[in-house]
Amino acid sequence: MSAYLARVDAVLVQAVIAAALSFAHLHDIAVAAGQDGWKAWAYPVSVDLLLMVAWRRLRSGVDRRAGWCWFVIALTASLGANVATAGLLDLHDVPPWLRILVAGWPAVAFLGGSLLAHSGPQRGEAETTPAPEPEGTMPTPTPEVEPQQPEPESPDSTPSAPPVPAALVAHARRIAADHHTRTGAPIDTTTLRTRLGVPTQLAEAIAAHL
Repeated sequence: MSAYLARVDAVLVQAVIAAALSFAHLHDIAVAAGQDGWKAWAYPVSVDLLLMVAWRRLRSGVDRRAGWCWFVIALTASLGANVATAGLLDLHDVPPWLRILVAGWPAVAFLGGSLLAHSGPQRGEAETTPAPEPEGTMPTPTPEVEPQQPEPESPDSTPSAPPVPAALVAHARRIAADHHTRTGAPIDTTTLRTRLGVPTQLAEAIAAHL
């Protein structure tokens, strides 16, 4: 857990340092281009916000081309300021084209942010919106399926005989033999049912095995 927190802390510290340096470079370019006071501090905020909005569009997966377009524009502005302050540009005598780019950036950032925030289908709308039917076609009604009724049992059908355990058949044979010895006649189903204490249907099934 401590190792994970150390990695997270290192990433956060690195992100804060990188953001502060990039913020300062953008501020310096804005000042060199003639934007002083609060306006110079607003430029880096505008660039970073456009980067965040474009990155959010890329993560959403909706209209990724627009997201990539404005992400590259904002990233170019940020990287350009970082490279320009590395001694490649005289901040005391900036060229006119840089002043034009800095002065026109607010309009570009406003356009990009508005398009990214208010254009493109929202997630879930394309999935829930039904496709329109072609003109001139009649809707096909869905046939109603009647529930199937169970078929009545035939009066001639007889229930199948229940299974008879072998031990019960053997016991019934001993009872039948004892009855034949005492009476001299084979045992009937009623007597067998009484001696065994079983239902009539089961007694009939046992008698069939005797």
